[in-house]
Amino acid sequence: MFNGDSLFYSRLLTELTLSFHIIYATIGVGVPLMIMIAQWVGIRKNDEHYILLARRWARGFVITVAVGVVTGTAIGLQLSLLWPNFMELAGNVIALPLFMETFAFFFEAIFLGIYLYTWDRFEDQRKHLMLLIPVAAGAAFSAVFITIVNAFMNSPQGFDIVNGELVNINPIIAMFNPAMPTKVAHVVASAFMTSAFVLASIAGFRLLKGSDHIYHKKALFLTMKIGLIFSIATAVIGDFSGKYLADYQPEKLAAAEWHFETSGDAPLVLFGKLDNGEVKYAFEIPKALSILAYSKPSAEVVGLDQFIEEEIPPLYIHYLFDIMVSVGMWMTLLSIVFLLGSNRNWTFVHTKWFRRLIVLGGPLSILAIEMGWWLAEVGRQPWILYGIMKTSDAATSSGQVDLMLVLFAGLYIILAIGSVVVLSRMFRSNPVERELEDRQAEKGGVVR
Repeated sequence: MFNGDSLFYSRLLTELTLSFHIIYATIGVGVPLMIMIAQWVGIRKNDEHYILLARRWARGFVITVAVGVVTGTAIGLQLSLLWPNFMELAGNVIALPLFMETFAFFFEAIFLGIYLYTWDRFEDQRKHLMLLIPVAAGAAFSAVFITIVNAFMNSPQGFDIVNGELVNINPIIAMFNPAMPTKVAHVVASAFMTSAFVLASIAGFRLLKGSDHIYHKKALFLTMKIGLIFSIATAVIGDFSGKYLADYQPEKLAAAEWHFETSGDAPLVLFGKLDNGEVKYAFEIPKALSILAYSKPSAEVVGLDQFIEEEIPPLYIHYLFDIMVSVGMWMTLLSIVFLLGSNRNWTFVHTKWFRRLIVLGGPLSILAIEMGWWLAEVGRQPWILYGIMKTSDAATSSGQVDLMLVLFAGLYIILAIGSVVVLSRMFRSNPVERELEDRQAEKGGVVR
């Protein structure tokens, strides 16, 4: 592999790192809440199955946290190595949320260690449950603070520009920028949604493989219910995100919707293809883009005709948006059907073909998260700091980025394979049935 365009390789390596990290980061943010809910339900119902759910999820969570630490460290390293001009310009502004993200992680890690060490050491399990509150809060606030950095890149404020430098910096104003509320809320809600559907996918897989244990059925019902709640929340927040884009980044919204000419009664364009600038084979929802942008069917939505070509994001982000929205709608519908079917004894929700759909929901949810982040980052192009610094001006001029790409790609392959192997062996060597029997023996009771 020969040295080439450092900008291209810097973007490629950053995309690779973020794409890999976001899988573990999303699980790292969402699973602590799932553990806390499962343990709370187990305590409230005096149900050992839910207690065991929390226990087993916590074990797997530790592995994902370990990998997330490595990839998160890689992101911090690459910010300085690959984008030195950006860090020189904006490093003083984003230092505070980056520090607070690190603090939130250590806060989470400390209480996670105490939580894991003190299983069965409390006679009153409610006291043990209290240890999960700082774990879940730390995980969520870690996502909040790192997302604030991304929000700042999309809507920079809290400083003056003098001779090409950012001065008179107010980090609090910079943190609470216009992009922050919707971006933070969307990231956190989608992390909870994705984690729930990933755990539901695992439970569905065990049922599909022939394990008809009530433990897996309870896990599936609980996680599909949580997934439905947060899929609806994610959709509502996504509507507010569309309104933010209409006001602050209209070219991004226009590119995502292939809205080429400024007009009212703007339709929402889904899928299709571009043929010499003409949209073909697309599914259009009349006036839906105007409603998304301004809550008015007749509202005028700014089109790409109002921007110079050099500042228009790549038009393929349209497909990223479509995939993200389609998966979200599908998972919402799937969870509604499952929950209704379970409550009304519809037999088809327990068939193999329906459980295959549930199993597929886990990877699809991860795919939607990936598409959402690619949309966020590619849709900001050509800017790294919106309206102030372009990506091409921020990158390193080093000729060794291609070598870094190969080395980090190798590291991620090892981490991916290693985490899958460790998690698989961890749970295969200690199946649910055996663990329930062991806990029954310890307590002298009957657990089935």
